[in-house]
Amino acid sequence: MGIMGTQILIIIPTYNERENITLIVREIRKVVPDCDILVVDDSSPDGTGACVTEIAKTTAGIHLLTRAKKEGLGKAYISGFKWALERDYKYIFEMDADFSHDPKYLPDFIEAIATSDLVIGSRYVSGVNVVNWPMSRLLLSYFANKVTRFMIGIPVKDITAGFKCFRREVLEALVFDEVDSSGYSFQIEINFFAWKKGFKITEVPIVFTDRRRGVSKMSSKIIREAFILIWKLRFATLFRGNK
Repeated sequence: MGIMGTQILIIIPTYNERENITLIVREIRKVVPDCDILVVDDSSPDGTGACVTEIAKTTAGIHLLTRAKKEGLGKAYISGFKWALERDYKYIFEMDADFSHDPKYLPDFIEAIATSDLVIGSRYVSGVNVVNWPMSRLLLSYFANKVTRFMIGIPVKDITAGFKCFRREVLEALVFDEVDSSGYSFQIEINFFAWKKGFKITEVPIVFTDRRRGVSKMSSKIIREAFILIWKLRFATLFRGNK
């Protein structure tokens, strides 16, 4: 039996994404008509949450989880994961609102998750597939992934990727209170925990296109957090062993 859209929840964290949210919901539903979508909004001052509420009035399966304040990507996703696990979803996606993650790849994830536990939309599994990033950011991302893979041993080429699909069992096995990261390094930490617990990780190739609307949330604080996390996981690997 194939995977049904009603088993799928796509989590989209937002902060000031009013320009994108209506468009991304519409495009997702074109590709996976029966899926549910959960927007986790950190009380965006631009009215993103109100926009989602309006969509939900006329579109079934659109949900809004409003958080009191902006605490970072990781905290938003954990809130979304907990919401998902309180319900009957079997496949839970992470996806950005800004179209850097193109909904056209969703069928590739759905096909891959049938024989995997975690599917990652990878920018680097088949060359370098990033559009509209300045060279400095591209080099930072590419080499950060290489260094991280070397430091902690995880066999994933795009460990910082944020376009992902989890089987429910992966999230059930994770101890959310042990997740320290709040920025983009959250992706590294979650992948590491899933790998250490023996789940099967598959990367599918995507082309990542930088946002055309809205403002990037990347900052020097997020980069520092990732650097510290890599060393923390490195020591955890050394002192606890690889299995």
